[in-house]
Amino acid sequence: MSFRATGLALSPFEPLFALDDAELARRDMRRMVADAKPGFPCRVSLEDAEPGETLILLPFEHQDAQSPYRSSGAIFVRERAGEAFDRVDQVPPVLRGRLLSLRAYDGAGLMVDADIVEGRDVEAAIERFFARDDVSYLHVHNAKRGCYACRIDRA
Repeated sequence: MSFRATGLALSPFEPLFALDDAELARRDMRRMVADAKPGFPCRVSLEDAEPGETLILLPFEHQDAQSPYRSSGAIFVRERAGEAFDRVDQVPPVLRGRLLSLRAYDGAGLMVDADIVEGRDVEAAIERFFARDDVSYLHVHNAKRGCYACRIDRA
């Protein structure tokens, strides 16, 4: 079964890079410089930042459904992220080497299933979830820190 993985659009985050550190802090955000790879996964490009790249760490509402599962968490956005990752039947590079938590939601934004898988095995989990008629979309999170990674829809 075909799937479509998408990162976040860069445009809402671009103005943040012009803010000074004090203004970012007032918004509960931090400017960071990647000092290792992996370790700073961008939610736009769905790639790990290269050491020396500038990112913003910020709170983001990734599950905005009007349901008990409404949720937000911290994400990284690279200053040089460019276009959002948007591919069919291609797992984003940032997922491959990580332990992942997949959360399956129905059309009303209610979680109907979940699992933890190694990034190398994510396609099988996606296929299993989308075999269910009640699954509308998936959210992928890094299992260790719980950070939102990306959304996966049926293609």
